[in-house]
Amino acid sequence: MKPIIKVEGLSKQFRINPSEAPSVRYDTLRESLVQAVRSPFKRFRQNGRTRDDMIWAIRDVSFEVMPGEVMGIIGPNGAGKSTLLKILSRIIEPTNGRAELYGRVASLLEVGTGFHPDLTGRENVFLNGAVLGMKRREIEDKFDEIVAFAGVEKFLDTPVKHYSSGMYVRLAFAVGAHLNPEILIVDEVLAVGDAAFQKKCLGKIDDVTRSGRTVLFVTHGLAMITHLCEHALLLIDGQVGKIGPAAEVVAYYNEM
Repeated sequence: MKPIIKVEGLSKQFRINPSEAPSVRYDTLRESLVQAVRSPFKRFRQNGRTRDDMIWAIRDVSFEVMPGEVMGIIGPNGAGKSTLLKILSRIIEPTNGRAELYGRVASLLEVGTGFHPDLTGRENVFLNGAVLGMKRREIEDKFDEIVAFAGVEKFLDTPVKHYSSGMYVRLAFAVGAHLNPEILIVDEVLAVGDAAFQKKCLGKIDDVTRSGRTVLFVTHGLAMITHLCEHALLLIDGQVGKIGPAAEVVAYYNEM
C-alpha cells in the first residue's frame, strides 16, 4: 500500500537576532535624530558579527503514514512539533527535504485557524469547507451535524471575533472533522475545550479513523497517544528521537 504522507529529510531553519534589522521609515524629525545617535553604538555592539544567528527548528525528519493510520507526534516544548505540522499543512516552506501528502488536508493548528474574524459562524463554516475543496451541497448536507456538534446554535449568526476561545475551537474542530478530509492534522487544540468537549472530540477522532481517514495528532497527553494512535513519532531538539508502535515510543519518552 502506498503511504498517504511521505516525509523525507525535512528540515526548517529560522533566523533569530538578525544582525541587520529591516529598513524602517522614520516619519518624524525626532525619530530620525534618535536613529542617527543610536547608529554608531549599534555598529559597535555588532562589531565582529559577520552573519545572522540561525537555528534549526527541525532537521532531517523522515517518516511515512499509511492511509487510515493515526500517527501521534510527541516531544517536549520547542522540539519542533508545530513547525513540522505547519510544513505539512503548507503554511510554511521547508528549508530542505520534501513532504508529499495525497488527499485533502484539514488542519487544526491553533484556535481559529482558517476563520475570518469578521464573518459569522455560519459564513465561516461555508468558507472553511470551500477552502478544503468541498462543494456547497456537501457542506449543506453536513451543516446541521457540524453546528450540533459545536454547540454554537445561538451564536451562529454572530461574527466569530466575538466568540470565546472555547467556542472558536469547537466550531473549527467540528468543521474539520465533519467535512471528510482524507488527512486531518490536529495540534493540541483540544486543550482549549472543557473535559466534556475533549471526550466528544476523542470519540469523533475514533469515528474518523474507523471511516478510513488518516490523522496526525500532536498532544502532551500521552494517554491520548496510547489510546488513539497505532504509531508515534518522538521529536527531540528537532530530530527524530524514536518512531514505532505508540506504546513503545511513549514508554521510551517516559524513561527519558
